[in-house]
Amino acid sequence: MGGEGPGKTAASASESVTELLCAWREGDGSALEKLIPIVYKDLRRVARRHLLGERAGNSLQPTALVHEAYMRLVDYRHLEWQDRAHFFAVSAQLLRRILVDHARRRNLKRGAGVRHVPLEVTSLIGSERSKDLVALDEALNELARMDARKAKVVELRFFGGLSVDEIAAALGISGPTVMRDWTSAKAWLYRELSGG
Repeated sequence: MGGEGPGKTAASASESVTELLCAWREGDGSALEKLIPIVYKDLRRVARRHLLGERAGNSLQPTALVHEAYMRLVDYRHLEWQDRAHFFAVSAQLLRRILVDHARRRNLKRGAGVRHVPLEVTSLIGSERSKDLVALDEALNELARMDARKAKVVELRFFGGLSVDEIAAALGISGPTVMRDWTSAKAWLYRELSGG
């Protein structure tokens, strides 16, 4: 995630985020207000990527998605924040929940119920479109019951937009392990979602 801003290196931005997270956890109410501008660009980019395929007039826009995530983040103040990668891992979980909840509400409003539409493998490789977030969420929950780490890798990569290195740091595993989990999880999800 590259929202370091002009004149800041990735390392100094990461240190700044980590320091602000620690200050926030320790009770500094202004730390979150200082943190959000640093990470906002990255969160909005991830939100925009998820919403690109939506129809015109969709009630959920990137800015609204980021603001909803911010409102939910406030409840996580006492979490044992570790670093920038951990922050984006938690943000990925929040974005997933918001997107899936929105998709479920939209399906219920249409009266159609939840319909399982096969996702193309490309949608799990970073495409901006996801035909059925509800089906993906259910499949990820099933994968988590079998292999929690692989499900977490997909969540961080697909919903959080984290790089292999950021996922490795967040989960405390190597980059090659992240790639093996990603490849294996994509294949499993494709079989699950395509009915094959």
